[in-house]
Amino acid sequence: MLMVIDDVEQVNGNEAFGLGDSQFSFAVYIANQPAMPEYQSLTQLKSLQHGELHAIGQACGNGWRKVFNVYAKLLYALDKNDFKFATLASTWQQYRDQYLLQANSGTALVFSPPILKALKTPIPNPLKTKHSNTGAVKTLHIICGRTYAKQLINEGKLATELLWLDEEFAVDMQQGVIVCPYFDYRQLSNIKIQRLSMMLSAVIKGQIIDFNL
Repeated sequence: MLMVIDDVEQVNGNEAFGLGDSQFSFAVYIANQPAMPEYQSLTQLKSLQHGELHAIGQACGNGWRKVFNVYAKLLYALDKNDFKFATLASTWQQYRDQYLLQANSGTALVFSPPILKALKTPIPNPLKTKHSNTGAVKTLHIICGRTYAKQLINEGKLATELLWLDEEFAVDMQQGVIVCPYFDYRQLSNIKIQRLSMMLSAVIKGQIIDFNL
C-alpha cells in the first residue's frame, strides 16, 4: 500500500552535504563530487560564490560543466507559473552564473542521500484517482540516474515507493522524489528536460503523472 507523509522534511546543513542553499526547496542528488580537496571533505551544504561554479568546471572538466549546464537548463525550462527560477534571468546561462547553487537560490546539488520524513498515513493508490490527496509538495528531490537510485535503495539509504514510468523515469508523488537520467546532454536531452519539467509541475500540484509525458 502506498503511504503519505505530512510534508517532506527540509534538509539542513547538518544532515546533508553538497553544494548550494542550505534551505533548498529543489535538490538534485548525484553519486560523484568534484575532485577538488575543498569539495571532497564537505560535511554540510556550501553555497557557491559568484564565479566558483565556473572554476569547478575549469578544474574538473567538461563532465561537471555539463552537470551545471543541464541543471540550469532544467530550472529555466520549468513552468513559470509553478516555479520562479526562469523569471530571475533572461537566459539559462545568466541564471547559471548569477543564481545556481548560490545562497538564497533554493537550489542544491547534494552528494549525500535524500532525507525524507517517515511515511505515515496510508492513502488510496493515486493511479486510480484523478488527483493525489497529499497536498502540495514543498521540497523536490531529483535523483540523477537509475543506477544511483537503485544503489541507494539497495543500501537502505532511500526509503521510497517509486513508480517506474519507464526505464529512465520514476516518481514518488508523496515524497516529491523523481528519478531521471544523469545530467548530461545525451542522457538528459532537451526533449527529456521538457518531460521532466512537466513531471515536476505535476508533482508539486499533486496531480497524477501522465505516462505519455
